[in-house]
Formats: sequence, C-alpha cells, structure tokens
Amino acid sequence: MKSDIDPLHPTQRLQNTPRWTEKSKRSGKPCGSLEVRDWKVCRMHGACGGAKTGEAHPNYRHGTRSREFAKLSLMASKLIEGLMRI
Repeated sequence: MKSDIDPLHPTQRLQNTPRWTEKSKRSGKPCGSLEVRDWKVCRMHGACGGAKTGEAHPNYRHGTRSREFAKLSLMASKLIEGLMRI
C-alpha cells in the first residue's frame, strides 16, 4: 500500500535538495554537492568537520611530555642516581 503523503519519487527529492554553490579552486566550477542539514556547506567542504575537544582529540596532551614533567623526571633520576652511589 503506497502512501499519498509524499508523491515525489526518492530521486526527485534528492534533486530538489539545496546544493553547495561554492566554486572549486582548480576547475572554477560550482561544487554541486548536497548541503548538510543545519549547515551552509557540503560534507566535503567542512560540514560536521573538526576534531573533538578535550581527551577525545587525537592530539590531546596529557602532560607527561611537558617541560615541567621533563624537569621533574630529570631531578628524580638525579636523586635516584645520587642515592645509588651511597
């Protein structure tokens, strides 16, 4: 049983969706990709992009490679070395 709510064919709905019109640097032609919902750009030009924040970020620094930690580690190793000589 077909629904009469939306008589458009699925491909027709895709053709009617808003398109991203920004021009390509290389060709100078418009992109033409579909805009992502609630964004003004397409998925290839930055929609939903960007890395996560905090500990979920791939380059998250947890502090074990900071200068302060390196100084503390050096002082601890010198202390241990001094205790080993005694």
